[in-house]
Amino acid sequence: MTNNFLTTIRSLKLIEGCKAAQIYAFNSAGASTSGSGDGGGGGGAKLPPPPPPRSISLMSASLCYPHAPSTSGAFVPDSTLPCGLPSAAALEPALDACLRPVDHVSALAASFRRMSSAEAEDDDLCDVYLEQHALFHALGDARLLRRALRAGRVHAGDAHRRVVLAAWLRYERREDEFDPSPPPLAPCGPTTPLLECPRAAVFAGESCVVDPVCPCRHPPPPSPPRVRRSSSNAFGVDGEEDDEVEEEETNDLWFVIGQEKVACERSCIAALSKPLNTLLYGGFAEAHRDHIDFSRDGITPRGMRAVAAYSRHGCLEDFPPDTILELLAFANKFCCEGLKVSCDNKLASMVSGVDEALSLIDLGLEEAAHLLVATCLQAFLRELPKSLSNPEVARLLCSPEGKERLDAAGNASFALYYFLSYVAMEEDMRSNTTVMLLERLWECAELPWHKQLALHQLGCVMLERGEFKDAQGWFEDAVAKGHVYSLAGVARAKYKCGHKYMAYKLMNRVVGDYDPAGWMYQERSVYCVGKEKMADLRTATELDPTLTYPYKYRAAALLEEDKFDAAFEEIDKVLSFKLATDCLELRAWFSLVAGDFESAVQDVRAILTLDPSYMMFHRKMHGEQLIELLRGQVQQWDMADCWMQLYDRWSGVDDIGSLAVVQQMLAREPGNSSLRFRQSLLLLRLNCQKAAMRSLRLARNSSLHEHERLVYEGWILYDTGHREEALEKAEQSIRLQRSFEAFFLKAYALGDSSLDVESALSVVQLLEHANSCASDNLRKGQH
Repeated sequence: MTNNFLTTIRSLKLIEGCKAAQIYAFNSAGASTSGSGDGGGGGGAKLPPPPPPRSISLMSASLCYPHAPSTSGAFVPDSTLPCGLPSAAALEPALDACLRPVDHVSALAASFRRMSSAEAEDDDLCDVYLEQHALFHALGDARLLRRALRAGRVHAGDAHRRVVLAAWLRYERREDEFDPSPPPLAPCGPTTPLLECPRAAVFAGESCVVDPVCPCRHPPPPSPPRVRRSSSNAFGVDGEEDDEVEEEETNDLWFVIGQEKVACERSCIAALSKPLNTLLYGGFAEAHRDHIDFSRDGITPRGMRAVAAYSRHGCLEDFPPDTILELLAFANKFCCEGLKVSCDNKLASMVSGVDEALSLIDLGLEEAAHLLVATCLQAFLRELPKSLSNPEVARLLCSPEGKERLDAAGNASFALYYFLSYVAMEEDMRSNTTVMLLERLWECAELPWHKQLALHQLGCVMLERGEFKDAQGWFEDAVAKGHVYSLAGVARAKYKCGHKYMAYKLMNRVVGDYDPAGWMYQERSVYCVGKEKMADLRTATELDPTLTYPYKYRAAALLEEDKFDAAFEEIDKVLSFKLATDCLELRAWFSLVAGDFESAVQDVRAILTLDPSYMMFHRKMHGEQLIELLRGQVQQWDMADCWMQLYDRWSGVDDIGSLAVVQQMLAREPGNSSLRFRQSLLLLRLNCQKAAMRSLRLARNSSLHEHERLVYEGWILYDTGHREEALEKAEQSIRLQRSFEAFFLKAYALGDSSLDVESALSVVQLLEHANSCASDNLRKGQH
């Protein structure tokens, strides 16, 4: 079995990708006494001494694992060491593609002062909250980001920004991944968050006041009395006698279109706009005629009859879309503002999805129908990221011409391209779509922070694409606009172009010119060696303990010195406060070097829980493939064994170990919604909200029972800040079936909504109800 395993590994030709020139000898004597590390992330137990060496060379996307012969006998071509040692020199810190002020506290304080000033002067607050959202990105707190988005949506004073921010809030919940996926512009349900209502975003007027009742839940207005017109009117509608009002029509003007005559009332037509009033009552010849030729004015007889009907009664009846489009063109031609607003509203209400939006968006742009364009745009935004793969949508949103057309219709803004570029960077940072959207973002930038963000992100994307000269130019432009952190990008681009000393000099100057920050010393450490490098890394950790690169570098350097205990201890420091995939990957390789295959597989399973598409070894191997290759080296468990292991790890608060066991169980039973739910709870406890939301959506989609789906939807709402809606979901579930999970959700949501004594007593009572319901001891142990 071992020979087959080694043959499979060697067949991957991973050694060819190793670039490190230095050979790191493995001291077999030292390894036998230095083999501790918490392979499962929880216990800190001693690792067993490594077995006789085996030869496998592995690489990651950010590490090199050289494999070469050594006089000590540790690395020989036919040895059986699980993997080579990682090269610390191959590690690089990631550049944050967000605003990162030198002093975050001062920047947030300044933003708060701007917010207070805007409130006092009744100025626009929406952009202030968007700036806060940009500043919160460097902190990595999803709750702060959502809070800023909600505040921005509340204070958005125009339909366009309400549409953008409502779609962004919906995107954070990724409701499009529900099965079946709800239509993007479907009417709200009883538990749809108010700030995400598509009708409220478009039709709320210019006020920043949010209606406490969703427009979709308003009772329908009473129907106006139907008018029975003369038989000569093609738009006469038959109906119940009680609903009809007899009305005599006065016809004193006829518009001749081709061979047809359309009867109208002169005063009604003249009242539509000042140009028409001047035409019919001014000094023009038409003022003295009762028959006017409109054959060359671009309107059909059917459209003109619709104009006549609107001029008499002031409302649009059940006209088909093509007739309303004719009315809109007529309104624009003759400056009929009231008719244009009515047509705009009517057409906007007809859009129900991407297909209708694609068929109407061009006409809306040509006729400058702001609400229609906003509604079509809303359909595209609420289907992100899928809609960006549609060539027509991408052409409109990404191209300079599309941006100009949207701008002419009042629907291009920094907020729009901030959202679009955010989605595109999450999907694929290297794509042409991302670059084009960031270019549009830069074109829409007006405020200083707009320009800093757009330029810095363009630099980060170009750096990721390997276009280092372009990246340096964008970073330098961002620095010129006042973004000091972009100097790190300038230095990195110089380094990638082979100018390491110039990069060092630049960061040396940054350290001397500005107040010290952890990222400055971390970046300078990339360009120096030896004791100076280690001193910079220590200073970076002292100034900002959340930076992961210093821990990773020190851990890899310690492993090169055969100090296994210290290497595991160093990388575990990161994992104690941040469950990062690259750190888990590094620890998995350490375990492979130490011969602890069980711990290595456990960490790889945890990685796949966080990111199911994670690729290892310079993105050449999927994590599942590595697990399969190591299958013969680890103990195999059936489902009963997995449950026992889960009980042990859950009880011991070994969250990473629990994640690995649940991932193994889900590999056998991918449709087990209860396991998916348990996985989400573990991820939330580890502050991995994005992965937790994905697990909750999968739990919801795979559940066979309505009361369970309601609970999972409720947790998604609760974890995205919608407590009242989560309470409603819990109550709906309880009405269908009393369950531990439903009572537990209700207790959580109620306890987080109010802090008074009465609510606290209600929470205790709900937890008692939950405890009386059937469930396993692992779930009940949470409270």
